[in-house]
Amino acid sequence: MEANTRSTGRLPAAFLTPGSSSFMDFLGEHAPDLLPGSRPLPQFQGAIEAPHGTTIVATSFQGGVVLAGDRRATMGNVIAQRDIEKVFPADEYSAVGIAGTAGLAVEMVKLFQLELEHFEKVEGAQLSLEGKANRLSTMIRGNLGMAMQGLAVVPLFAGWDVDRAKGRIFSYDVTGGRSEEHGYASTGSGSVFARSALKKLYRDDFTEHQAATAVIQALYDAADDDSATGGPDMGRRIYPIVTVITDEGFKRFTDAEVAEIARAVYERRLEEPDGPRAALL
Repeated sequence: MEANTRSTGRLPAAFLTPGSSSFMDFLGEHAPDLLPGSRPLPQFQGAIEAPHGTTIVATSFQGGVVLAGDRRATMGNVIAQRDIEKVFPADEYSAVGIAGTAGLAVEMVKLFQLELEHFEKVEGAQLSLEGKANRLSTMIRGNLGMAMQGLAVVPLFAGWDVDRAKGRIFSYDVTGGRSEEHGYASTGSGSVFARSALKKLYRDDFTEHQAATAVIQALYDAADDDSATGGPDMGRRIYPIVTVITDEGFKRFTDAEVAEIARAVYERRLEEPDGPRAALL
């Protein structure tokens, strides 16, 4: 078959008529070595030092959902990168934020984007948001072998559910276990602090701007207590990535828009270092 392919310059028929709407299944059948979880790791002693992404946060509001992430990647006690991007569009109505082993996580996101695009082209329709969340769960489960060796990927998935007309958030564990989160969620090393901040700040009547401000406040709190999370870097003009998904689709806040919110948060922190406080009952 290889010789025939080289001589004719054409792809084999199996490549032109995939039998499955899943790109992952198709790749697993024809080139399984290209799947991240199928690659054998060399023998080694001790832990692998690889850049890790840290904190991702999400919160819903009346018209959709906001998904954001800090910009720091760490390698042990060293800052590996100060401006890494951890939040990506999955398709028109969903996005994914990555935490864990950065290289594998970015590769998984690219495969997930292809998975959704492949399904749409083969079936002529988009997957439901629930279906997208399930596909991502399968991909994470396929990486379990590497996760058991310390190379885990734990994303946060959010999107606009066209059928239910609302924003929804899904979190995962390293085995691919999926949970729907209501109101807000966080993952990564600073997630405990970010989630605690959102727990006090969250309101179900948030506007889009208020939701964006809340996630930046949460990332600020996470950076305050977690050394692996990077807060807004005013000197270098490095700010969190903030995205929003509504019935109009995916949108990323511009650097200028995020900078304006971050500066407002920073100015308030000069007066109240611990940040805003929830009203007491």
